[in-house]
Amino acid sequence: MKETTNYLRKKILVLGLAKSGVTAASLLHKLGAFVTVNDMKPLSENPEAQGLLEQGIKVVCGSHPIELLDEGFELIVKNPGIPYRNPLIKGAIEKGIPVITEVELAYQVSKAPFVGITGTNGKTTTTTLIFDMLEAGGKRPLIAGNIGTVASGVAEKAEEDDNIVIELSSFQLMGIDKFKPEIAIVTNIYDAHLDYHSSKQEYIDAKAAITANQTKSDYFIYNADQEETRQMAAETLAELVPFSTITKHENGAYIEAEAIYFRGEKIVDLSAIVLPGQHNQENILAAVAAAKLKGTSNEAIQAVLATFHGVQHRLQYVTAINERRFYNDSKATNILAASKALSAFSEPVILLAGGLDRGNEFDELKPYLGHVKAVITFGETAEKIERVAREAGITIIKRVDNVEKAVPEAFGISAEGDCILLSPACASWDQYKSFEVRGDMFVEAVHKLK
Repeated sequence: MKETTNYLRKKILVLGLAKSGVTAASLLHKLGAFVTVNDMKPLSENPEAQGLLEQGIKVVCGSHPIELLDEGFELIVKNPGIPYRNPLIKGAIEKGIPVITEVELAYQVSKAPFVGITGTNGKTTTTTLIFDMLEAGGKRPLIAGNIGTVASGVAEKAEEDDNIVIELSSFQLMGIDKFKPEIAIVTNIYDAHLDYHSSKQEYIDAKAAITANQTKSDYFIYNADQEETRQMAAETLAELVPFSTITKHENGAYIEAEAIYFRGEKIVDLSAIVLPGQHNQENILAAVAAAKLKGTSNEAIQAVLATFHGVQHRLQYVTAINERRFYNDSKATNILAASKALSAFSEPVILLAGGLDRGNEFDELKPYLGHVKAVITFGETAEKIERVAREAGITIIKRVDNVEKAVPEAFGISAEGDCILLSPACASWDQYKSFEVRGDMFVEAVHKLK
């Protein structure tokens, strides 16, 4: 850990626990700060807060009392999930108290450089690919952020020769000050999280923060096929590294003659890549660019791409049974994600879809249903999805109670060569605690068929 006196004897409020808050509070305590932790969950039901109390850290649980702002805090470290409209956060900003997320704390104590990945879709796949490529190439990666260990916990133990590969949300990036990754990646930008952000522009600005502090010695890898990311590239000081599935960019990653190239060098044939889908080609291009900038060999990259079947719950290949292939895309909680999943296949698809009703219709799915031979629905949106399926000319439409029952139903009407795809196009909360639980239920039901 890098020596720092930035927090010595400072009064700091850590707002919201979960894993990131616990780790940040403990680290700040070690750095000599006077730490107070505030969490909504009552102390009697809060083992994390109890553990911090045993370390000698002040704990306030059960509510977010606005009176805390009268205690003279010099800094607030906020859980990313707490919105800025929270009265404590609004009050702190009005008083001029800086508000950061623990990603900023991680940066300030880390000896290792960061490879930061953000975007609307593809973050997790890209992050995992980069980690695997760097690991195969002997580049000592550590994974952190939304899919790994808490960033400040990783940074505390990282050495100079390590590389911290971190997935970053817009929520985290809104709370940075000096955070500067050596390599920043923006996969794409679509409408998302507008229940948290006040506008799409605020969301875009939050994503763009990943490159805001970069200098000419850093790299900005961006999707050259999108206007929003091209605008970010126009404003950064970092060296630009575009990627595109459409256009050849001599200074970036691109596709030519059925192969992936980086800066004029052929890296791998598309036929050697097992991960399906054009959207995943974008993720692979971004990952290849980062890996090559870090000096990873083509052989290491090829080895990863020959075996990488996807991240859990994100177009994850599960298994094949009697020449039917099963894919778990439970993370497809919106129409855009489900559309991309459907576009990844040319084979006949049996689609399993449905879930929480957010009030929207599903007509935007129609153009992607041409090769769908059957639809199995479940959850609150079953009727809406069935209407769209009928209008798309699909004749086999069945409704079941849940994902577990959808799997044998789909298998029963499938034929050799079919893909059975869970890509719900909806959130899971009407029936399942999370999309992960829903995906796990799908995988378990598939294995029961064996």
